[in-house]
Amino acid sequence: MFNVNPFSDLSEIISPLVMQGFIISMVALIAIGTIIQMIHHKNLTYFLSNAKKAKLNATRELGIGERTSIIAKTTVVDIGTTSELGFGKRRLAHVLGMYGTILFWLSSAMLVFCYTGVDKDNSELWSTLWHAGAILTCLGGFWFWFFLRVDVSAEAHPWYRIIKADLFVLALLACSTFGLAWSYTQFNGQVGLSFLFLSLFIAANLILFGGVYWSKFAHMFYKPGAAIQKNLAEADGSRDNLPPPADAPEQFGLGIKREEPKHY
Repeated sequence: MFNVNPFSDLSEIISPLVMQGFIISMVALIAIGTIIQMIHHKNLTYFLSNAKKAKLNATRELGIGERTSIIAKTTVVDIGTTSELGFGKRRLAHVLGMYGTILFWLSSAMLVFCYTGVDKDNSELWSTLWHAGAILTCLGGFWFWFFLRVDVSAEAHPWYRIIKADLFVLALLACSTFGLAWSYTQFNGQVGLSFLFLSLFIAANLILFGGVYWSKFAHMFYKPGAAIQKNLAEADGSRDNLPPPADAPEQFGLGIKREEPKHY
């Protein structure tokens, strides 16, 4: 199952052009939802205003080489490894989910555009990456959902409590889960279940990409920009208009040793 392109069998009843058009439509929904959210929430206005204030408060001028180095390091370390979460379970779960999702989306596009249709060869590599990406997304996502969410682990809310902010992670998990279920049932010739899971897979994608405005989807674009701006501000001395750190050592008292830190 893992080395079989699930979209190839689907092309017998749905044209590859329709599948390609669906992916393009999902990308368009991301762009539209993000732009509308930026306009409504004034995110871009905030970033530009903050950058202008930081430039006025800067104590030194950054050269092009230093600025490029900071941006590259932030991209590789802070963004690429979610280093702001520190070492631990939360960081591992986020890394699994992040790279699993990237693999899942990238391999979906490759399989549909390059390996689905008449006279198109099967790519075992991309098919395997598609299934592996979905599995990694499920591992990181379900681990986060059931055990690591702040309101569950630190505030004792039940795992089934759902709020609007959960739309992104739930839709993402639904896409990966129903995608794997569709691939499995299609491979085993279970026509009825295959059609059911395919329908749920499509619906989950529509909710995920169509709900960008209401979910945390757009945060994937905001957080890298915020991380880069933060590191540039520390390097040029503006520090996002915050005071410098105190010279005195940190004093937390013995009470901090009484329990594992889990209050975020």
